[in-house]
Amino acid sequence: MKEEYYYGTGRRKTSIARTRLYSGSGQILINGRAFQDYFPRAALQMIINQPLKLTQSTGKFDIKINVHGGGLAGQAEAVRHGISRALLRVNHENRSVLKKAGLLTRDARIKERKKYGQRGARAKFQYSKR
Repeated sequence: MKEEYYYGTGRRKTSIARTRLYSGSGQILINGRAFQDYFPRAALQMIINQPLKLTQSTGKFDIKINVHGGGLAGQAEAVRHGISRALLRVNHENRSVLKKAGLLTRDARIKERKKYGQRGARAKFQYSKR
């Protein structure tokens, strides 16, 4: 028998998180590890739990997440986005709460590309007057 789950994809910078919510006891696994081990900083753990707290879903779902790309902060925000999208599929009434908190909006800010004739995206080469 296949276990039913709710799916959500989250993205932030170059990180992509594929999230599955199963009914369960509140265990969160990220790339096969407990999320406290994967994200040791308390601030990143708070970011991940934010959509669950807003929708009073803490402890109701077992969450399995595959995340890759980017750094830890970008991955944590991608996980938050993926959990928010999956919670939206669980119950459509969660939309107003998540939307008001800004958790359903994809944060499109990415690194700007380096331009030719310059040292970086905005920085110019040093100018010598004489």
